[in-house]
Formats: sequence, C-alpha cells, structure tokens
Amino acid sequence: MSTFFDEMNRSFVDVPVAGDKIATSEFLEAAESLVKLFDLLGSSAFAVVQSDMTGNINKVRAKLLAAPDKAGTLQDLILSEANDKKKTATQGLLWLCRGLQFTAVAMRETVSRPNDELSKTFTDAYAKTLTKYHTVLIRPVFKLAMKACPYRADFFAKLGADQAKVAQQLEEWLVALEYIVKLIMDFFEKGNYGKGL
Repeated sequence: MSTFFDEMNRSFVDVPVAGDKIATSEFLEAAESLVKLFDLLGSSAFAVVQSDMTGNINKVRAKLLAAPDKAGTLQDLILSEANDKKKTATQGLLWLCRGLQFTAVAMRETVSRPNDELSKTFTDAYAKTLTKYHTVLIRPVFKLAMKACPYRADFFAKLGADQAKVAQQLEEWLVALEYIVKLIMDFFEKGNYGKGL
C-alpha cells in the first residue's frame, strides 16, 4: 500500500550530503515534494505558505540553471553571491529553509505529542520558528492557517492507510529534513550570510 512518502519525487532521505555540503538540485526536488504535504492539510489558508516556499524554490533553481558551476551545492551557491549587492538566490534559500524549519518543528511536535491536535502543534511550531521573522501584517495570516489544520486522525489517514509504515517513513524523512535544515542554518549563521535578508 502506497503512502505519501512513496509518492514523493524525492525524499530528504535521498538528498546527497558530502561532508557538510548539500546537493542543490536534489534538495530542491525534496523541498518541492515537501510543499505537497500542505495539500494534505486541506485548507486554502496554507496556500500562502505553499506559494511562498515555491517562490523561493524558483529563486534558487534560477541560480542553479544560470550558474550550475557555482551553485552545485547550497553552500557554494551562498558563497557565489556573498559579495553581490543583490543576493536573490541566497535570500530565497534562507526563506525556504525557514519554511522547512517550521515544517520540521511542526511535524516533530506532532510526532512527539500524539495526544495534541495539529492546530496546537503547528501553532507552537510557528511560535518557535517563523513568527520572529514575520511582520505584524503577516502573522495573523499564518496564525489563521495553523488554526485551520485538519484533525490529527484525518491528516495521518491521508499520509497512508498502513499507519505503521507511515510512522516509520515519517520518522526517517523527518530526521533527514532536520539534519539538512540544521546544516544549512548553521552555515548561514557561521558566515553571517543571512544578514539583511
């Protein structure tokens, strides 16, 4: 029986990481597969999250296509723009990673707190991640989306009928996502590459 994870074009489990460097092309494919997770949440309130993430994926992909020799890994891409005035791809990547970090925290809270509904775990994850970057105008839009989360049981049913398989795949995917997000966020922080973005 196929699950949401079986149908992904690419899972974060399958993103090559050599040393600490993350392959850009495969990372983008995994991020696109993650964006589809928000379809399962079934609320138009999440359209803003999806369009934001997709827009940022497109900015990073544009750089990869324009200069594949300079953007083969996420770290190389950031370094290639470090001295540019306009850091379009770096900014896109930073915001995409913030969105991925929110998703990772939301899913980790959901897995760790089996008695809490998604509206609670997603709201808590938003408070821990994105809220500090959002303006007073954007916060209510995201808070509304969190309140619109489906019931936990309905969401997990959409992930797949075989719940034991879903649980195992979700954990593997989540561990890989958390690892990749931590690597890239640490890289941004160490070099102060996110300053002013």
